[in-house]
Amino acid sequence: MSDKQTAFANTSDDTIVCYAPTMITTNGVWQGDNPLDYSLPLFILQLTLVVVTTRVLVFVLKPFRQPRVISEIMGGIILGPSVLGRSKAFASIIFPLRSVMVLETMANVGLLYFLFLVGVEMDISVIKRTGKKAFVIAIAGMILPFFTGFAFSFLLHKERTNGTKEGTFVLFLGVALSVTAFPVLARILAELKLINTELGRIAMSSALINDICAWILLCFAIAIAENDSASLASIWVIFASAAFVVFCILVVRPAISWIIRRTPEGETFSEFYICLILTGVMLSGFITDAIGTHSVFGAFVFGLVIPNGPLGVTLIEKLEDFVSGLLLPLFFAMSGLKTNVGVIHGTTTWGLLALVIFLGIAGKVAGTIMVTIFYQMPIREGLTLGLLLNTKGLIEMIILNVGKDQRVLDDNSFAIMVIVAVVMTGLVTPIVTTIYKPTRKFIPYKRRTIQRSKPDAELRILVCVHTPRNVPTIINLLEASQPTKRSPMCVYVLHLVELTGRASAMLIVHSTRKSGRPALNRTQAQSDHIINAFENYEQHAVFVSVQPLTAISPYSTMHEDICNLAEDKRVAFIIIPFHKQQTVDGGMEATNPAFRMVNQNVLANSPCSVGILVDRGLSGPTRLATNQISHHVAVLFFGGPDDREALSYAWRMSEQPGTSLTVMRFIVGKDATQPTVRQRSKDPNDPRILTVETQDQREKQMDEEYINEFRMHNANDESIFYTERVVNNGEETLAAIRAVDINAHDLFVVGRGQGMISPLTAGLTDWSECPELGAIGDLLASSDFAATVSVLVIQQYVGIGLQVETTATPHGFAHQDDQYIGLQLMNKRPPSTR
Repeated sequence: MSDKQTAFANTSDDTIVCYAPTMITTNGVWQGDNPLDYSLPLFILQLTLVVVTTRVLVFVLKPFRQPRVISEIMGGIILGPSVLGRSKAFASIIFPLRSVMVLETMANVGLLYFLFLVGVEMDISVIKRTGKKAFVIAIAGMILPFFTGFAFSFLLHKERTNGTKEGTFVLFLGVALSVTAFPVLARILAELKLINTELGRIAMSSALINDICAWILLCFAIAIAENDSASLASIWVIFASAAFVVFCILVVRPAISWIIRRTPEGETFSEFYICLILTGVMLSGFITDAIGTHSVFGAFVFGLVIPNGPLGVTLIEKLEDFVSGLLLPLFFAMSGLKTNVGVIHGTTTWGLLALVIFLGIAGKVAGTIMVTIFYQMPIREGLTLGLLLNTKGLIEMIILNVGKDQRVLDDNSFAIMVIVAVVMTGLVTPIVTTIYKPTRKFIPYKRRTIQRSKPDAELRILVCVHTPRNVPTIINLLEASQPTKRSPMCVYVLHLVELTGRASAMLIVHSTRKSGRPALNRTQAQSDHIINAFENYEQHAVFVSVQPLTAISPYSTMHEDICNLAEDKRVAFIIIPFHKQQTVDGGMEATNPAFRMVNQNVLANSPCSVGILVDRGLSGPTRLATNQISHHVAVLFFGGPDDREALSYAWRMSEQPGTSLTVMRFIVGKDATQPTVRQRSKDPNDPRILTVETQDQREKQMDEEYINEFRMHNANDESIFYTERVVNNGEETLAAIRAVDINAHDLFVVGRGQGMISPLTAGLTDWSECPELGAIGDLLASSDFAATVSVLVIQQYVGIGLQVETTATPHGFAHQDDQYIGLQLMNKRPPSTR
């Protein structure tokens, strides 16, 4: 070594590793230094390799719906002695023994802060509300796998020579086989669309209880392992750990609450407080490590005592991307690097491995099924629940790593248990997907539109909310929707939350509100704002019931949750917010392009009528008397199912005392150029022409009948104004709309007019920015239109009673869940597509 390098030696059983603490950064290749001889550049290269390898594996395994933890462990196995590490050159250059200390330290720092985040996001009060069923399922699912580990330990222990006590070995293997990975299970349930089902909630509650039990057992296991026997020292370790938990509850939690009270609502927390808390995480880790339990236990408990709310959200936003994306994969990769599959040799050992996997899965499944039979749940649900609870991940890796560090597990046992964890977790999603295909409880219902809803029956509306910004307008819209004693209104409020790819994003999705509905702590501030606003509306409104729900999905499949919920709850009308919001200067700007995709998919697949709300603020109601409000609503009627539905909704609103309604009907003038059916069809001899002509005549007849009915019922109502405008083309239509005193109204209700071909809107669609709003809706919602009035664009569900070929839809959309018919849901009209 050079005089710059001071050598130290770290001795183990058969290896001497020399390293120089001053060799941290290189002087550069131009001075003859090899960067890989220095700790910092070597660590950067190792970290880069780990992240790149795991990300490639995430991409490769994504079609197989494997959780990210599988990719991270597999990445470590590939880089370790099992695959690339078999090359001595690769192992000595990229992962030399002298670098292990730095890697292990950084991996444990990442683990420390990740467990802190897990504690922050976990709502411990959920255990009080999970009920006896989830608790019994969790315990029953742990007992049989624990005994499997107990039996397996005897088979492995015969070959061991390191003198570890049998009891310690049994405890480690038993806990490792019986735990359930809470974060990984949340992600799997979300991908399988089970997160908001009864089965999903039981699984998450059971996994949470399972995790808590595993932590307690892990504390015992570490205490016993570090002291070689269940001596007096082990008892002191357990008591000291309990004292630390009590200290965190009685001292740390009140201190954190004081910090929260010191910060005014809506303001950001000071950097000093954030730094103090992050320092507290490291201090907690140091204390529990000094006590004799693992440092991550301290970080987890410290996170657990932080109250849910804005502080937790702030900490997660600051830490999660860095910790979960960069440092945590290092911990899993280190587990893979320690795993040498080559030490598992012989048919007997591989047979034993297969037996352990089978018995581990079977034990948890059997225990779960016994409890589900007792609670009279279907066998298939019990089987699915047992398989889901076999999910392994973070806590098992912690147990195995601690066991290896404490020399409780040798290389052979460690490698076997890592493979068991990977295989068991990898099998969960494919098997559950195969055996559990829940046929949703389909309840046939005919009132899928407002027009078909009976005036003396409950009106069910599903309201979707992305952010709190849309809440005031939606509440004012609902208030104007005239719930009465004869026709009460049931509102399902669905808070749409994007499911991110982070491991801990779903940790407390199973937690319930006071009303028993699921919520999400990661967006707790927004959820509280939204739910409190609607609950407050419910308290002050009459004949209205509100049920808040949360959908956690990727935006690409979010419409499935919306449509499934609408069908399950027999909803007649879905209200979804427009993807653009009004700016200060009155223009419209897009908030999130993904919202538009969600809206388009809902329009294409909805089992009922849909309204897109362009929110420009719906003026707060002017109170005329108790429970009376004042609004000025306008309907632009061009004809067709969508316009009839729009008029039907506005008609219902007009029954509210003090609400005025203006209906402007546009009629085709004599000079208009009528598009013939043969012009619409490429083939003038198309046999479908007669059907199209018949359908057009029927639509016009239905328009006339509905308008006449509306006028007859409201002939003497001074709050309803009906006018007609004769126009010949799109230009005259545009001029007529611009002539209306737009700002004299609070809300415009228009039909989407999808599939309708009319000279009234000819040319208006050529400049459409958002075709999903239709020609008139797009015009009223555009930034160029000088108006600050909210617009509700309605598409009517017209599938009832129709027989339509699903293969004819140009966009390929077909409704999969309707037992009556196959529908063209994107282009239901014109009938020429049939």
